[in-house]
Amino acid sequence: MNGGPQVMNIRPSMSGMTTFAIIGAGRNLGEAVARRFGREGYSLALIARNQDRVDQLAADLVADGFTAKGYAANVRDTDSLVAALDQATQDLGLIEVLSYNPLPQKEFLRPLLESTVGDVRAAVEFSVYGPVAAVHQVLQGMRVLKKGSLLFVNGGSAVQPVQHFAGTSIGFAGETAYVEMLDQALKDEPIYVGQLIIPGAIVPGDEQKDPQVLAEKLWQMHSQRSRLRMFATELETQPY
Repeated sequence: MNGGPQVMNIRPSMSGMTTFAIIGAGRNLGEAVARRFGREGYSLALIARNQDRVDQLAADLVADGFTAKGYAANVRDTDSLVAALDQATQDLGLIEVLSYNPLPQKEFLRPLLESTVGDVRAAVEFSVYGPVAAVHQVLQGMRVLKKGSLLFVNGGSAVQPVQHFAGTSIGFAGETAYVEMLDQALKDEPIYVGQLIIPGAIVPGDEQKDPQVLAEKLWQMHSQRSRLRMFATELETQPY
């Protein structure tokens, strides 16, 4: 896998709409964020591993009046991820906003001393190679648009490593470093970089961690473009 960018048609869509692409589109936070951005007029590119599931999500969104289409890709297979983003651009229009928030796999949540090289390698592919490939692919279009946002969603281990969750602690730390460097590299361009940290689980009905509350926070990050990193709640104290 080389993860190189696809040659893409960089013309805006005929409708003039730009695209919100969400990597990790599911029925929880993913759907809430898609609906929030869809209400602002964005086409919705829904990317996840299971084609049937993203097709059903897209169908539900279309039934509610949104423009949406699903694409299958595994973030650990950067070629498939790049191809999905390229096809979404062709189908829906240039990607103005990218949200990277796939759900970590269970093997990333093993204790450090039980984690194998394979577990850690998978976590790095998931949290570092995937974001690098995705950003590389969409950046050209954002520069054509002269605007854009790169949004990343992580758990608390992105900034507070915990040996009980070795894979995410290592992988998310790499992603956090990448996000901070992106912010530095793009500081003179009209492209916003933001990271939302969600300590603990997403909790439907919670005042701070309900999916719709978090979706609104991501919208505010994109629209206000004020800070690199925001927290859904204060970091939870982890046992060592």
